[in-house]
Amino acid sequence: MDDSSLIDRFVDSLWLEAGLSENTQAAYRTDLRKLSKWLQQHNRCLRVVGRDELLAYLAEKMKKGSKSSSSARLLTTMRRFYRYLLREQIIDEDPTLKIEHPKVQRLLPSALSESEVDSLLNEPDKELEIEHRDAVMLEVLYASGLRVSELVGLRLEQLNLRQGVLRILGKGGKERLVPLGEAALEAIEGYLTAVRPLLVSDLQNPTVFPSMRGREMTRQTFWHRIKLYAQRSGIRKNITPHTLRHAFATHLVNHGADLRVVQLLLGHSDLSTTQIYTHVAKARLQRLHSQHHPRG
Repeated sequence: MDDSSLIDRFVDSLWLEAGLSENTQAAYRTDLRKLSKWLQQHNRCLRVVGRDELLAYLAEKMKKGSKSSSSARLLTTMRRFYRYLLREQIIDEDPTLKIEHPKVQRLLPSALSESEVDSLLNEPDKELEIEHRDAVMLEVLYASGLRVSELVGLRLEQLNLRQGVLRILGKGGKERLVPLGEAALEAIEGYLTAVRPLLVSDLQNPTVFPSMRGREMTRQTFWHRIKLYAQRSGIRKNITPHTLRHAFATHLVNHGADLRVVQLLLGHSDLSTTQIYTHVAKARLQRLHSQHHPRG
């Protein structure tokens, strides 16, 4: 079986067993195709390769400027691929077994302060239909910690306003219930009654927050909308699609929320992913101590 067929079989297994998104599948496929091409130049193939060749490939990538985080992701791809080949009895030994993971400096997410969030949420002009929609989206994003893709893809059937929760289908097809605060719930109810009917011509349209054309908004469009309001409100921090998600988690931890509860709300499969917010909280406390303590 050639490399291309092996890669296709592996990626198909990712979809069947883990329900990974198309973007994630594409990333695995791209990584393995590049590795296959490099191996062919060195008279090897994916099935016939040893630890030394894989280390040489990783070293060459690093030499060309690849970051340690990219190398770590690439090694994760290779490990998952070779474990699959081992399980399917296509190879007898996993060549990644004794390759150590590169140390990655974990950068703390840049979170907005509570006053900055207030400024951002109050910036849209609710007299304008589009900005009213944006104001509600920002409110929901901060209240729920949704991923931006989950927010723009939100459907009417996912809302349970009576119970005040959202039913979210997250990464890997995992479903979770996310509660909404009173402010966000009130904002959605008012928007659905007075504003959304003006944005959709088709009453069968299930999208909660349609674009100006009445379709599902893209992540990039909403990101640009957030950056616009940040600029107008005088926020100078770098705004990313996850800015309000980070703020949601950071502010919960700062106010004493249990980390496992935050994990469930964010839809993280691994608690270690959520633990970065404890570092954010510690960093904030250290900053406050140095600013206000007489011997800080």
